[in-house]
Amino acid sequence: MRNISIPKAVISGILATLVMTILTFIAPMMGMPEMNIPKMLSSTMGLPIIAGWMAHFMIGIILSLLYAAVFYNLLRGINAVKGMVFSLIPWLMAQLVVIPMMSLMNGMSFASGIFSGSFLMAAGSLMGHLVYGLILGALYFQQSSVVSDNSLSKVRA
Repeated sequence: MRNISIPKAVISGILATLVMTILTFIAPMMGMPEMNIPKMLSSTMGLPIIAGWMAHFMIGIILSLLYAAVFYNLLRGINAVKGMVFSLIPWLMAQLVVIPMMSLMNGMSFASGIFSGSFLMAAGSLMGHLVYGLILGALYFQQSSVVSDNSLSKVRA
């Protein structure tokens, strides 16, 4: 039996979101298009940039809690790889639902936002999400709540 660690999930989510965000800001230096997620969120909401930053980190934390509560135990293998596999879900949701809806809200067609409207943007987004998943998976792990026979024998010795 495993227990979710909410503080560990929140901290992992914040750090994974921070690393992903840094990557999106240096992406133009690597020939990728600008991917300023807080700016994109705030302009779609019609709010100041601070609201975009808050929304961006809130999403990162919510996703980390979802990973910890549901996907951590469903996925098998190395934790960092589990996190990367998990990150494909929010990436697909962003590419097929969220960004197309944001396109609609900004007066464009739904279809124009599918896969970010360009291969390069979709690839950059995938790279960012995979980095988020890598960091989340590497940082978040659960402690077993079941005491094994080996640990009991060490205590007795």
